[in-house]
Amino acid sequence: MEVRIDDKVLLVTGATQGLGRAIALEAARSGAAGIVVTDHPTKSGDVVVAELSKLGAKAAFVPADLMEQDAPAKIIAAAIEKFGKLDCLVNAAGLSDRGSVATAEPALFDRLFTVNTRAPMFLMQGLIRHLQERKAPGSIVNILSFQAHGAAVSLAIYGATKAALSLLTKNAAFAHRKDRIRICGINLGWADTDGEREMQAVKLGRGESWLSEAEERMSWGRLIKPEDVAYLTLFLLSDISIPMSGALIDQVQDAVLGVRD
Repeated sequence: MEVRIDDKVLLVTGATQGLGRAIALEAARSGAAGIVVTDHPTKSGDVVVAELSKLGAKAAFVPADLMEQDAPAKIIAAAIEKFGKLDCLVNAAGLSDRGSVATAEPALFDRLFTVNTRAPMFLMQGLIRHLQERKAPGSIVNILSFQAHGAAVSLAIYGATKAALSLLTKNAAFAHRKDRIRICGINLGWADTDGEREMQAVKLGRGESWLSEAEERMSWGRLIKPEDVAYLTLFLLSDISIPMSGALIDQVQDAVLGVRD
């Protein structure tokens, strides 16, 4: 079984590192006609664009701060301007700052919901409207989290943002099924990403040994890797997964879904 997205133009958020970068690279290997990568303006897209070009894909970087209200519309417009069309979207960008119901400050609540829920929703809206105008099919994958099933206490706000996006994913999939726009989500388990390494080693003060200690506890002897997520994402984006839509897939290991310590 060969997964291909030939002739399709793809937009990936959070694509300068981690999950977004891995997904963009796999899209290039799978024949994407064009790949638009976007991330915060403080990050450089030159490296990933060069990597994509070496794989034979046309690529462009659109810097954007998802905290800004008009960022989703600007990203969609820039992507269409660069390639003439847009067929697929992966919402991979996200924040995982800690905050419980009892301790979260309003600023943290607003920041997490803006980046993790509001921005992906309006990016979906932008692509859906573009596809409707073209009367063209398309596909969207939202990177969610198994924390949406209940969440660790310190990840209550984060989990709530992903639970909200989960509902929007299923609702949009149903609403646009006859437009042939397929929308799915991945409830991701504990993954070894750049952001998670910084969170665990630096922000939570667990040092560089956290990864080996965590992986020793896993059945497969490792955390989920960005490439694992990329393979599943490309399957969901590609025509090979037709007519699947509205699916929320738990990509986890050693997890009891629900409220966790």
